[in-house]
Amino acid sequence: MSEQDAGLRDHLLAAAPGWIVLARHGKPKSDRAVRIDWRDYEHWWAEYDRSGLIEDQKPPERLLTIASQAHVIFASVLPRAIETAEAVAQGRAIVRDPVFVEAPMPPPKLWGRRRPDHWGVWARITWWAGLRHGAESRAQAELRAEAAAATLASHALRGENVLLCGHGWFNRMMRPVLLAQGWRCVEDHGDDYWTYRRYERRRRPRTLPADG
Repeated sequence: MSEQDAGLRDHLLAAAPGWIVLARHGKPKSDRAVRIDWRDYEHWWAEYDRSGLIEDQKPPERLLTIASQAHVIFASVLPRAIETAEAVAQGRAIVRDPVFVEAPMPPPKLWGRRRPDHWGVWARITWWAGLRHGAESRAQAELRAEAAAATLASHALRGENVLLCGHGWFNRMMRPVLLAQGWRCVEDHGDDYWTYRRYERRRRPRTLPADG
């Protein structure tokens, strides 16, 4: 083996992937007490996507620490995700990418008036089962989750720590993609606002061509 090949081998074996953290946004402005029908829920969800965070929220210290250690901070292009990233980035650059936006929530056309949280449950169940009313389908969102995970992993595999400030359900859709690629969830803080999951990948020996 030449000195150049030996140097390349040592570099590959020494390289360690960074970590990936998928964080959910902070608590957004929304009226969840109102009782509405399915048509009104469509308008409510559209307004929710235009809304930012409730004022004067403080990110948890552990998320601030993660942000300070991240080499790259991503956010979806929705205001609640952007404002979350800005709150933890503390002036650092943020990469906004629509690939990370939340999976759609088209409501089923059920009779009656319900609170938005109840509509959200029905909308997610029926969307997962295939009802989309012209919105992005589950299959399309799963393909997008693969692309989103690839975006994050491309940085982490270069040794960069990556933080995404995104959305609860779509973050979970990236989970099986990352696990299938050899990432392990080493921290799981649930699905509340400001929570996160952290993924790491064990360094694996790389096989190089045999000498000669």
